[in-house]
Amino acid sequence: MTKTHQANGWKLRGGPAGLHLFNRTTGLNALIDEITVPASLYSRAPRQVSIALTNRCDLACAHCYAPKSRDALRFDIVTQWLAELDSLGAFGVGFGGGEPTLYPEFERLCQHVARETGLSVSFTTHGHHIDEGLAEGLSGSVNFVRVSMDGVGETYESIRRRSFPALLARLKHIRSICRFGVNVVINERTLPDLNEAAIVAEDAGACELLLLPQIPVSGVPGITPYILHGLRRWVDDYRGALKLCINEASAEGFPTCNPLIEERGLRAYAHIDAMGVLKHSSYAETGIPLGEGSLLPGLDQLAHDLAENDT
Repeated sequence: MTKTHQANGWKLRGGPAGLHLFNRTTGLNALIDEITVPASLYSRAPRQVSIALTNRCDLACAHCYAPKSRDALRFDIVTQWLAELDSLGAFGVGFGGGEPTLYPEFERLCQHVARETGLSVSFTTHGHHIDEGLAEGLSGSVNFVRVSMDGVGETYESIRRRSFPALLARLKHIRSICRFGVNVVINERTLPDLNEAAIVAEDAGACELLLLPQIPVSGVPGITPYILHGLRRWVDDYRGALKLCINEASAEGFPTCNPLIEERGLRAYAHIDAMGVLKHSSYAETGIPLGEGSLLPGLDQLAHDLAENDT
């Protein structure tokens, strides 16, 4: 089950939780947990891999953890890694950065992945470069878009240094590509805007709200216990239509549903930064340089290093 299995858009992988089926077109997941999969047949790639295509970004948000440089990955190396991940049982790739739409071959890359692999394609963006032309070029090749929107109105503009009405206009183009969600970094400035942010996102056609408690970076402190408590209360009180999500590192204390509880760590997720370093998360400071060869030895080495650190 380390090979790609596809029939009518479905892909199958085996792991400790059982047989997991995924359809990238609909986003539907199905877990057959009555079946015990031998460890020798576990899929060897994480379910999801995020790739920072470039560190370039034309915004300078204080809470951003991405390095500020012009590093970018080569197209041929990225496509080689993705072909390998596909064959090893990964379900999806999420492109980020930096700002992925500044990657010179971004549209071509998404089209290549959709055509040549069975991977689901998503990307995270500030949204301001997605016009009608780019939306048309990405339509049919991208399965999900995540739009960063920290607060609304003046709060958003003070953090992002971009026009909030301009973002709302871009959301109309993004909606024409595929399903999309909104990401909100949660801190003392954005928490008071969360009700309105959820309303704006729902009205714009989003289906998901991803809550990202701020992590400490470059002298900017992480979320305080008081704000985190306020976020938990907001989640408990929320009655809107959006699906609420939170990153795994901040999930403690929140009501979550994870049927794949046995498949955490590298079975669930890995990250490749814009310098070609494989990491267990996008926040990690160290990892395994991949070079231009296979990424499987890097996955094995990273798994070994993480296991040693846990002992």
